[in-house]
Amino acid sequence: MADYDYDLFTIGAGSGGVRASRVSAAHGAKVAIAEEFRVGGTCVIRGCVPKKMLVYGAHFAEDLEDCQKFGWEIGDAKFDWIKLRDNVLADVDRLEGAYTDTLESHEVDIFKERARITGDHEITLESGKTVTAKHILIATGAHPRMPECQGADLAISSNDAFHLDELPKKIIIAGGGYIANEFAGIFNEFGTKVTIVNRGDQILRGYDESVRDRLLQISMTKGIQFRFNTVFEYIKECPDGGYFVKLSDCEEEHVDLVMFAVGRVPNTKDLGLDSVGVELGDNGEVKVDEFSKTNVDYIYAVGDVTDRVQLTPIAIREGQAFADSVFGDREPYAVDHGCIPSAVFSHPPIASVGMTEGEAKNTLGGVKVYQSDFRPMKNVLAGRNERSLFKMVCDAADDRIVGIHMIAPEAPEMMQAAAIAVKAGLTKADFDATTAIHPTMAEELVLMR
Repeated sequence: MADYDYDLFTIGAGSGGVRASRVSAAHGAKVAIAEEFRVGGTCVIRGCVPKKMLVYGAHFAEDLEDCQKFGWEIGDAKFDWIKLRDNVLADVDRLEGAYTDTLESHEVDIFKERARITGDHEITLESGKTVTAKHILIATGAHPRMPECQGADLAISSNDAFHLDELPKKIIIAGGGYIANEFAGIFNEFGTKVTIVNRGDQILRGYDESVRDRLLQISMTKGIQFRFNTVFEYIKECPDGGYFVKLSDCEEEHVDLVMFAVGRVPNTKDLGLDSVGVELGDNGEVKVDEFSKTNVDYIYAVGDVTDRVQLTPIAIREGQAFADSVFGDREPYAVDHGCIPSAVFSHPPIASVGMTEGEAKNTLGGVKVYQSDFRPMKNVLAGRNERSLFKMVCDAADDRIVGIHMIAPEAPEMMQAAAIAVKAGLTKADFDATTAIHPTMAEELVLMR
């Protein structure tokens, strides 16, 4: 290793890159990391962390309404978007500092500039400095996909939503995935008139049909409009402010803002990967094996840039496994990408783990499905008719639980523990034998029939 400047050079200081660099350094490696934007990556700077803070802020809209049935008198409540925005961005600054401190405390050299691979084991920084490394890790993440239509450059992405100077009165959000539905719920609770436009015929493809249909019903009840099988024809600036938008299924309309949330593209452009022959996939993703190694023996990749599973906890696990396997005193190991729990922080949120009912039928043949469709106690007293749904999918052959899906307040908090049970291969009988905690929504997990 003395022949190189570093044992490891990581390009990208997001969740996966930071974890891999920190752990590699803890194993004794000499490590450097380069980040052209901000330390922390998508999740910390412009993704799940600040978005969850906006979700918390949005929940107060309903809480302030519901609390009156619980005896509270609030008076004239007002919402200040700028105050929330600035507080969220300030906390993002704090988190960036914490991530930076973590790297520095492990003696990782940080280069706050763009880096490219320019030769065998060679990295050139934007400043012109050239270094060498025995191992190179690509952890550059992904960026929002911006579709092609006339005026597409006038739309914002989810990255821009955290920096708005004012809330739009009317917004069109393109997309049917979790980002589109999450921001639709956020803007709607803040008083914006929201329309989701989807070129397909369903939202949240990949989630169980029952829970996604329930979210659609609830979202429409809350006032969010949906247009399916629809595409943009053009977006034009309006001289008086806002934009004229023409969709394929309706007349031109005026909106204050258009946001695209139609997927994410791996950040592999101009990294110099072609100069050393790293193989890329059809979406520009870095192709890797189960140990996150590319076809070039000393180059690895983790996280969204591989387009395997674009979730922060997966990037962290992949970064940990890489560091332990390459620099740790143990046998190499791979991350299990099966049975991954996930959540959509919509209003109300969705949480899921394992197979959907349709996937289970196609894979296993015989399945048993158990459900609980109920109105949470808080909603009953508040006079809110919104109903929650829990669903359990079991293999008919051995009673093993192969999937749990729910839409309910705090569903992601409940799902974390339930996911352990599914991962461990527990059965419906194991749940039935567990005493319920009453009164809770979570007790429905052991009471489903």
